[in-house]
Amino acid sequence: MQKEKIFVIEDEEDIAEIIRFNLQREGFEVKVVYSGNEAISRIKQEMPKLILLDLMLPGIDGLTLFRLLKQDAATKSIPVIMVTAKGEETDIVTGLELGADDYIPKPFKIRELIARVKSVMRKKTTITPSETDDIQIGEIRILPEKHEIYVNDQLVKLTQTEFKILHAMARKPGRVFTRYQIVDVARGSDAIVTDRSVDVHIVSIRRKLGSAGKRIETVHGVGYKFLE
Repeated sequence: MQKEKIFVIEDEEDIAEIIRFNLQREGFEVKVVYSGNEAISRIKQEMPKLILLDLMLPGIDGLTLFRLLKQDAATKSIPVIMVTAKGEETDIVTGLELGADDYIPKPFKIRELIARVKSVMRKKTTITPSETDDIQIGEIRILPEKHEIYVNDQLVKLTQTEFKILHAMARKPGRVFTRYQIVDVARGSDAIVTDRSVDVHIVSIRRKLGSAGKRIETVHGVGYKFLE
């Protein structure tokens, strides 16, 4: 059985080797690339199943490299997990809005990194429910065609905007949504939604869901995600 190939793009050799050793131990084939310039040609040649991308790279920085990958039809569908230094919230938000699958800040625990890698790999082999498919996650059941949400079989009344936000997040559990992405989700409803009002909508949704509201997790400095 062929091993799934992961590219680790990281200029700090000691960190790269720790990641390589542990991912290989999990059964992955791992290739380490130390610069953005080298990564561009090698990614196209070898087409990995996933990329771990450090944003602070010499030459072509990680965010620029990520943009180039997403602009190229051959590489735009490769999942990318951004590896970021503390205080790079702006770059995290930008990367997520460009289509990054996840991010992990330094310093990180290797078990957490492995879990994130496996989670993204798993999601890429899972079909995302369509906009009309019913969704059941834990105690929450969403019926899009009826525009109804139940918690432990009890109907919960949400506004149109709140329903759109919760439904979009529940279709992609585990994915981080930035505030601006949530604004895009809610656009077209009667209510005017801004990035500043997103927090108010989230608070309202959590309150109406009761104990199930804990499934909506705050990702500080970035946005929110619906827990799997």
